Amino acid sequence: MARHLRIEYPGAFYHVYSRGNQKQAIFLSDDDRYYFLKILGEAHERLFANFHVYCLMPNHYHLALESPEGNLSQIMHFINTSYSIYLNLKHDRSGHLFQGRFKAILVDLESYARILTMYIHGNPVRKAFVARPEEFEWSSARAYFGLVSSPSWLKTKAIYRCFGGDLKVLRAEHERYLYLKEAWPPGPEFARAPRVGILGDDEFIGRIRNSRLKQIISLPDGEVAEIPRLRNRPAVSTIQSDVAARLGTTNRLVKKVTILIAHKNTNYRLKEIGDFFDIGPVAVAVAFRKMRVELASSEPLRRAVAEIEAGLFEEDCAERKL
Repeated sequence: MARHLRIEYPGAFYHVYSRGNQKQAIFLSDDDRYYFLKILGEAHERLFANFHVYCLMPNHYHLALESPEGNLSQIMHFINTSYSIYLNLKHDRSGHLFQGRFKAILVDLESYARILTMYIHGNPVRKAFVARPEEFEWSSARAYFGLVSSPSWLKTKAIYRCFGGDLKVLRAEHERYLYLKEAWPPGPEFARAPRVGILGDDEFIGRIRNSRLKQIISLPDGEVAEIPRLRNRPAVSTIQSDVAARLGTTNRLVKKVTILIAHKNTNYRLKEIGDFFDIGPVAVAVAFRKMRVELASSEPLRRAVAEIEAGLFEEDCAERKL
């Protein structure tokens, strides 16, 4: 099974979340929640983790955290292992508490921490536990709203700066969030973040890709599923033009090979590819599967596709040779 991409470097800022196995509750009492927050404090003291936002829901939690030492995996292993041991002993239970590995999305702090904060604080509101974020006892919203003192491990300055350092602005933005009717969080960057592991615009992804991922990109694609999604992304029309130039404009496979290359090597969604060809996402998925079968039985076609990909993703090929 492909490993989830982990991008770790000193000072990285993340949205981290972890869910209970089979959606089971991970907090069975207020004592459990207090103990989890105590573990966050220990992670701050021992591993220098800086926690900026948190929310403890019944069967999952959300954290916005910074790792000054570039040790996210160590931090999260400490948190989840420590809490799992505690809960199993206290409630006489056994087995896995969390569903798989924790999920971590690298975040462009300056551009997206503001929206991420409202998203995390808004979890109890979306689930109708409370009417307003500051009414929920088990999130950092109460500290940001000045209703309770912040624990020493909760670092609020960076998030306040994202709201212009103004508590009134923070309150007003949270208030506005409550009445938004459109999908939330907004924008394509949030839609693709779980797939690529990065919340940021194309420029931010490009910087991370070029400055932090050269060694990772050199790995075989099958080892890290998100790598193809982080490569430079030519337009679908460009891919089609290159395919037609290589196979011939009248070749029946031009459309299918274009779909194959676009879906395999970029973060285009099925709908985006389908919109180009005026077909639905299901038809795109079917064409992709059929093309993979056809490719497996034709060595000349495999060579042709490899040559097209090399031309389209020349920079990536060069990086893999470094």
